Amino acid sequence: MTVSRQATVQRTTSETDIAITLNLDGSGVARSATGIGFFDHMLTALAKHALFDLDVSVRGDLHIDGHHTVEDTGIALGQALRQALGDKRGVRRFGHALVPLDEALCEAVVDLSGRPFLTFNATFTRDRIGELDTELVEEFFRAFAMSAMLTLHLNQKAGHNCHHIAEAGFKALARALRMAVEADPRAAGAIPSTKGVL
Repeated sequence: MTVSRQATVQRTTSETDIAITLNLDGSGVARSATGIGFFDHMLTALAKHALFDLDVSVRGDLHIDGHHTVEDTGIALGQALRQALGDKRGVRRFGHALVPLDEALCEAVVDLSGRPFLTFNATFTRDRIGELDTELVEEFFRAFAMSAMLTLHLNQKAGHNCHHIAEAGFKALARALRMAVEADPRAAGAIPSTKGVL
């Protein structure tokens, strides 16, 4: 692909101020400053294993809790992905990955369908991982999938350590996205849909 697949998104509300720059054809370089250490760790892992270059800066109302910061980051990152993909001409469209992290195993399946949907099946036995509320893991994936206009199935296959489960989930999404956004050399620049549009 010769087109530059990059996007910058600025999203400002009364609750958060977010700036994201995304390059789909990067090398996995990430800088994330959300104010939530474990969430930064997850976004860094996402960029590294998707081979995206990602810069995320967030000022959120963390004096309330982390919900707005995490959800709004998902929204902004989804917008950036959608913009960077353009009309999705020549991409593989579908991606899937099974990623282990010690005893944990998570599966992600992605379709750049233009039809947003999330199926999320993971169980966390703790309320928090570091400063991240575990219920916000699903909220991030939902916000990202809806905003990116993609279908995402994320399923925990094994595991009990909450850190491992969350990280395996983010890495599985990363690898599935890496596959889905790749140029398909056999597609000859066509849009991968019988409808002619995604």
